[in-house]
Amino acid sequence: MGNSYAGQLKSARFEEALHNSIEASLRSSSGDPQPIFTQLYLEPEPYPGNIEGRKLTLMNGHSSNDLEELEEDDDSDSSSPPLPYLQAPAPDGCCTLDGFCQAGKDLRLVSIATEPIESPSQSVPMGFRYFTEFSNHINLKLSTQPKKQKHLKYYLVKNSQGALCKGPLICWKGKNTPSKIPALQFCIYMTLLSRIAPICSVMLFCYVLCSILYINILCVCFSCSVSSAMNSGPPKKRHRSWHPSALVPVPPTAVPVPAIRPIVCSPVSSPQPPVTGVIQPQPVTAGETVIVPDNLLNSSGVRPVILIGHGTLPYLYGNVGDIVVSPLLVSCYKSSQLTEKTLETLGLNSSQLLCVETMILLTLQYLARLGSEQIPLREELEQIVLKAMLCCPGGPAISPSQLPWLARLEASVSGGSVQVVVTHNSLGEGISESLRSLSEGPHHQQCLPTYVVIICASKMSGNEFCVLVLGKYQARALSEGMLTTNEFLKEISYELITGKVSILASHFKSTSLGDNLDKQLVRYQRRRKGQVIQPFQGDVTDYIHSQEVASMSPPSDREMLSKVFQIYPTQLSVARSLLSQVCSIADSGTQNLDLGRFCKVDFLVLVPPSHILVHQTAQRIRQSGVLVDLGIEDVSLAYQKSDKYVVRLDGEVHTKMEAFMRKVKQNPYTLFVLIHDNSHVDLTSALSGSVCHGELQGLADRVVNCQEVLDAMNLLVLQVSCFPYTLQTRQSRISIHNEVHWPSKETLQSPNELVYFGLRDYSSSLQWGVASPILRCDDAFEKMVHTLLERHPHLHSMVIRSYLLIQQYTEAMMALTSSPSLRDHITPETLAMVEDLINAPSREGSQGRGHMLLVRVPSLQLAMLARERLEDVRDKLGLQLCFAVLLGSPATELNLHRNFTSRLKAWRGCENEDWVPHTYEDLEGLPCIVILTGKDPLGETFPRSLKYSDLRLIDSSYLTRTALEQEVGLACTYVTMGVVQEPTKTMAPRESDGEKATTSLNDGDELERPQSNGSAATRTSGSLAENGVSSSDVADALQKPSTSACPPEGAVTCDMGTVTQGFKQECDSLGSQLSSNPSKTSKRPSQSTQCGRDPKPTRVSPRTVIMSRAAYNLLAGESGSQLSSFSLLPHADVAWSSPLRPVITHNLQGADQSMYYRQWTIARQHHADYEAPPVPHPRRLLLSGPPQVGKTGAYLQFLRILFRMLIRLLEVDVYDEEEEEEEEVPTPVYNQLPDIEDVRKLPFDPYPQDPKFRKASPVYTDKMPKCSKEGESQTPAKRETRSIRLSRFAAHNAFHHCEQCHHYCEAGPATQLSECTFHAFTFCSSMLGEEVQLQFVIPKAKEQHFIFSQQGSHLESMRLPLVSTKDPDLLKSPIFTPTTGRQEHGLLNIFHAMEGATHLHILVVKQFEMPHYRKYWPNHILLVLPAMFNNAGVGAARFMIKELSYHNLELERNRLEEQGVKRQDVWPFIVMMDDSCVLWNCHHEPSDGGSAFTNVSLKMVLQHMETTPKISLYAMCGTRKWSSSLARRSPSHPFSRCHLHDFVMLNVDLTQNVQYDLNRYSCEEVDFNLRVNSSGLLLCRFNYFSLMKKHIPVGGNKDFLVKPKLMEIQNPATISPSQYVCAPDSEQTLLDAPAQFLLERFLQSCSHRLFPKAVQNRNNPVLSIDSYLNISPEVRISVCYINSRPHSTNLNHQGLLFSGLLLYLCDSFVVSGLLKKFRFLKGATLCVISQDRSSLRQTIVRLELEDEWQFRLRDEFQTANCSEDRPLYFLTGRHV
Repeated sequence: MGNSYAGQLKSARFEEALHNSIEASLRSSSGDPQPIFTQLYLEPEPYPGNIEGRKLTLMNGHSSNDLEELEEDDDSDSSSPPLPYLQAPAPDGCCTLDGFCQAGKDLRLVSIATEPIESPSQSVPMGFRYFTEFSNHINLKLSTQPKKQKHLKYYLVKNSQGALCKGPLICWKGKNTPSKIPALQFCIYMTLLSRIAPICSVMLFCYVLCSILYINILCVCFSCSVSSAMNSGPPKKRHRSWHPSALVPVPPTAVPVPAIRPIVCSPVSSPQPPVTGVIQPQPVTAGETVIVPDNLLNSSGVRPVILIGHGTLPYLYGNVGDIVVSPLLVSCYKSSQLTEKTLETLGLNSSQLLCVETMILLTLQYLARLGSEQIPLREELEQIVLKAMLCCPGGPAISPSQLPWLARLEASVSGGSVQVVVTHNSLGEGISESLRSLSEGPHHQQCLPTYVVIICASKMSGNEFCVLVLGKYQARALSEGMLTTNEFLKEISYELITGKVSILASHFKSTSLGDNLDKQLVRYQRRRKGQVIQPFQGDVTDYIHSQEVASMSPPSDREMLSKVFQIYPTQLSVARSLLSQVCSIADSGTQNLDLGRFCKVDFLVLVPPSHILVHQTAQRIRQSGVLVDLGIEDVSLAYQKSDKYVVRLDGEVHTKMEAFMRKVKQNPYTLFVLIHDNSHVDLTSALSGSVCHGELQGLADRVVNCQEVLDAMNLLVLQVSCFPYTLQTRQSRISIHNEVHWPSKETLQSPNELVYFGLRDYSSSLQWGVASPILRCDDAFEKMVHTLLERHPHLHSMVIRSYLLIQQYTEAMMALTSSPSLRDHITPETLAMVEDLINAPSREGSQGRGHMLLVRVPSLQLAMLARERLEDVRDKLGLQLCFAVLLGSPATELNLHRNFTSRLKAWRGCENEDWVPHTYEDLEGLPCIVILTGKDPLGETFPRSLKYSDLRLIDSSYLTRTALEQEVGLACTYVTMGVVQEPTKTMAPRESDGEKATTSLNDGDELERPQSNGSAATRTSGSLAENGVSSSDVADALQKPSTSACPPEGAVTCDMGTVTQGFKQECDSLGSQLSSNPSKTSKRPSQSTQCGRDPKPTRVSPRTVIMSRAAYNLLAGESGSQLSSFSLLPHADVAWSSPLRPVITHNLQGADQSMYYRQWTIARQHHADYEAPPVPHPRRLLLSGPPQVGKTGAYLQFLRILFRMLIRLLEVDVYDEEEEEEEEVPTPVYNQLPDIEDVRKLPFDPYPQDPKFRKASPVYTDKMPKCSKEGESQTPAKRETRSIRLSRFAAHNAFHHCEQCHHYCEAGPATQLSECTFHAFTFCSSMLGEEVQLQFVIPKAKEQHFIFSQQGSHLESMRLPLVSTKDPDLLKSPIFTPTTGRQEHGLLNIFHAMEGATHLHILVVKQFEMPHYRKYWPNHILLVLPAMFNNAGVGAARFMIKELSYHNLELERNRLEEQGVKRQDVWPFIVMMDDSCVLWNCHHEPSDGGSAFTNVSLKMVLQHMETTPKISLYAMCGTRKWSSSLARRSPSHPFSRCHLHDFVMLNVDLTQNVQYDLNRYSCEEVDFNLRVNSSGLLLCRFNYFSLMKKHIPVGGNKDFLVKPKLMEIQNPATISPSQYVCAPDSEQTLLDAPAQFLLERFLQSCSHRLFPKAVQNRNNPVLSIDSYLNISPEVRISVCYINSRPHSTNLNHQGLLFSGLLLYLCDSFVVSGLLKKFRFLKGATLCVISQDRSSLRQTIVRLELEDEWQFRLRDEFQTANCSEDRPLYFLTGRHV
């Protein structure tokens, strides 16, 4: 019915289409009905009311074998072809429309289903006697001639419930013979349905609907007034017979039931013969108990399985060991337990639930259509039930009397495989009778049904049912499927130990020809006389003496050494996804992971208990170089120590985990990653875990889920799995957001044209249409197995399969060496594999290398038996040097004969005598049979030479998705792209492609006699190369991800540093090239490790997988009729959460698939997640990807880039720019305190040496440094930065979280923003000439730093300490940080910089930004500037800080003076610090000369400066800026007098009369420093301290976005700085920006026009009075600063000619007499700047400028502001 849901269709429309479809199928001359959805969606008009042109067809079939046949069949000629039965034309005036009877009554099913129908009384003298009369009347066109006239047999009456049912028998002979008998025969509808049932395949409900609605048709037709002349006697036969047809199954009445005797009942109403429609068993005297007969299994050869249905099963007594009760299908019948939410998810409602009767009929039809080699699957029946509910809501009501007949109708199409038994008392009756008949002996077995459906039609308890499975194959498969893997392995052990297999073993002591196997082998061994078959360079018939072989060695093949560990683009992409997920955890704000605190990465890999897997993983770690890259092992030791980073989950794991967890606790600044690889293996709960089948269970739960691991804040758990379904339940410990899925195949980009070939590719390969598919079922083997299974019902099928498999391989070796006559008794698959194994090493160009054949034998005992037997046969046949036989057990190391080890070493050129293979990959090229044992494959990687994977033992015991898919996953690998994409074009490789040798290696003739899957009789050429799927035995030059070769050692040892160099380069760049060109990068790593030659790439083909029929059907499910493996229960440790759920499709992958399983599966009680916490663990991740895709390489790369990211998180980009200072003879004196007299003797350097002022105008001095290149670029170069690792004393931004400081910068859970108090602080500013009101936002915890009025509401002052206080922990200076636009990125967390000491830190913010800063820094004190400064620059903030601080100093002096403290003893300093100061360093002289520096805390720097002798005499103290050059040379002097900025300790008392320019946007510090120095105050820089400033690209005092004032202008052109000024009252576009900002930017860009004489003229600077402005740094206009105040210290300007004069907002100290002291060049220019035009003219007049300067009217300008924005005005003039 398609995948649509009923919720999408209107119910009435759907029902009408369904009924019409059924009716059309009945009336159609062809057997194919029109699909319902074609009607619903494709037909342009609704279904027509009268169905024109449709004919009802009765398919040919056998007649009913009723016991009450009134007339016997005559002989008929069945050889003649059927002729259409030509009916007489309808009488005139009769209706002939299809769907209506001749009387015009509507017989369409959609009408009958909705209209009430009354059954007329029996007295009405109208009706039908014959079936032909009835068919004529309803316009039923018969395609064949009726066999004979059928009498109508029963009256139709209503029962007490009002339902139509079968009435008394019509007596056609005797006294009461009716002349006109009512035509309602119940047998008519049964006859109809027995013939039409095969046609009605529209939907599962069709049978049910047809049956019930045909009763209604008869009711309608009986009410028609149709008179016909009838004889009163019984009718005569008019037709000879129905033509028989083999297509029609035997009707239900003909199903033979030899063992169940019918009961003769006496009817209550009228005497009747026994009713034979339903076979009724005799009642069981024991009531609700059933006694299981003795020797049931022995006598019948089958152990019956009772599938629980609906109702109560009886108690079983007696020989209960011979019967199995299975709950396999019981959940399918529990749809009534679905919750409303689940129903809504499925698109259903409660009215759509199916009744028990409908469930019975669905089960019957499902069982009837199962093949002889199929078993019922819960998931398959559940899908059928769900479709039925969606397509036919509710379903029709079925009465108890109708159910048995309909059930038999369903069973009739099964060909006898399904039988229905109906009882009236209990289910026990039917079970007892069935078991009794089963135990009566083999003479009843000929017609034994596969399934017996037992229905109890009880009036008291309603209908109940169960299914008794009697089919030998089905019963065995179901009973074995109920055992867990551990249980059936235990059962196999029991059978082997107790000798139950002795009969089977004795059977296999003979060959298929009947000869004694061992005697034949001994006879052949004697005949060889010590000679063996030559292992290579010969044929299977070439014998040499065994001693000669010792001297033979194959040629070395260094090509194998070129395989190195590489990280491919997909692996890097997955590693980045993991890293991104870790970052998401850290950024979640839940404090579950603080990446900022970690500086190292360490790890441990947990693997399932497999020695080989431990070696394989350790080898990956060695080759990847990750230990060296993480810095946890030295290069020389990394190779030896890699083993300790891999731990097996065995008995010793606890000791190793305890050591690991000690490391975790002892290293809180190391981020540990616990990698649980193959984490789907053994997820048993620790509580229910035990020793099972030799393995400890529950260890993973004890380790990964222990409380220590869960609580460790520096431990991530990464679970890695190919089959993660068991980790994706409702109780999953992993958040769905923490899952990383391998990219889909469409997005994979693999190097060297390799593509991953996985599970889905094996399924889809069945569509390739090649003669020898790579996924095969050995049908001949399966037939042998079935024969043996019937002979040995007591043994587990895997035991039988194993013995047969051993015999097949044994006889294949014999057939190829000693006994060719055995060839016909070996399956072609086995013979081809063994022939290839023996012959491949001898082929030309193979160099003795061959293929690996993997045989999967889960039972260890059977695997040991197989290995022992195959080795013995191999040796006796002289093949002991041709191929190895290895037992691949997880509990043991590989054990390889020294001859084969020598061969492997010879190929590799290994000179290390002690080398032995440790992994399967080390067996590359070795011809061998690996018998892989163990409960599950554990993730071991196999070499490229693996060609065949024999999974014939994996049968119906593996009916979960994980169990089945992990077996096929053994064969998954990377293959050449062309093999997959263009299979038809790779039939014959061209020699011109250089593949001649490769083709010869691809075993062109190795499969001489395989059978195709389709036909057992067809034998085709088995050349895989011919079919485009050839396997290669030569390893590819570019190895697949995460595979490895022999470790580099001996003469070919490669330097590990060289190996990892490529990775380090890749990690440092984090693959920016990868995103642009993945293919280029994929070839870059480890190129230097290739050993001398560049091998050509070889063809890599998929491996051939041979499977059992049961497993093959499931993997072929996508293309076949049965369920596919992805629809199975995902894992044995989980259960479906609901009886019904949406169908899962193969397109559901990755996150969608995880979402599905998380919704629809739950953990079983023994699962480790069964009692998991309700919230997933925050530091747990899941990496899922297909088997053998390269997950190990991905997670090792993740560790590497995680470490790089942590280092980057601990690093910041700080400015690294060398000061422009003259080299002096160093006289270093370190870490001393300054002497004030010595400092006063130092000259002040007015030149801003800091590189950040390279864009600023140089200040003229006597010793100006050499300027940079004349005419340097107009585009300023980007400032240089360097990445520096953060120390524990760093300042941090809002993204930093740690346990130590979270209380410092984060609000507690109970803290609210309302707990901060707002306080206004008002003072009078002499500079502003008005009162200023500032606002403090003070958290409760910081109120201790302030003085409040007695009422507690008014803020009076901020506490200041005393100069004389000597407290080593006290920080005296309040710290003010002006900040804007950096609430997230500003380094405002100085907790670590202050070493956690108490300090007073105040953030100075603009009013509109106050809410943002409160949000991010709720525990900080905020000083909010007045609204008038919202658009002001940083000068206003510094001005207000200094004004406030001085006012507060006076208040504190007054307050403390009242307490007896001297005024001068109050601490006068504040610290003004930028929000980008990150680290502080102290430079000292090391013993070997030069300079070294160590990170120190801000606390140490401040305390050191605060303890300076006579500190109150210093106006400003500060530090120098750090640069990398400081590490190469010592500071020239420990102290200097120069510009201080960024981090300044300011004496607000001494600098009372020197103010910051509150209007300034830039260079306010240089301007302030020049005025402080010229005022005679002392500035001291501590040169042995340096400050690192972080480069923060956002916020700060960035440029305003200058835009036009009037926004009507659309898309304005870019406004250049020359447009920032204009003539007064001009029509020029006015701008929306502060006037001061426009002026500063104009002077920076255009001053070369104002001062042309100063351009590139170092000797004639521009004279600037009382201010420093940055004018045209590009053309290097020097500024000579002169202070106009009396007693100022100024530059000696005698003899100096100035090129210009700049007067900026002159105050009254500037007088005309001062200006007349300076001399100017001829043509020098003047610029006078004032607040308005009036003051501009007054200044010109007051300073008598017109005496020496010439002015023109057009030389007056203003900033491009409107008048309300108060533009600045300036006038330019020329010196005369």
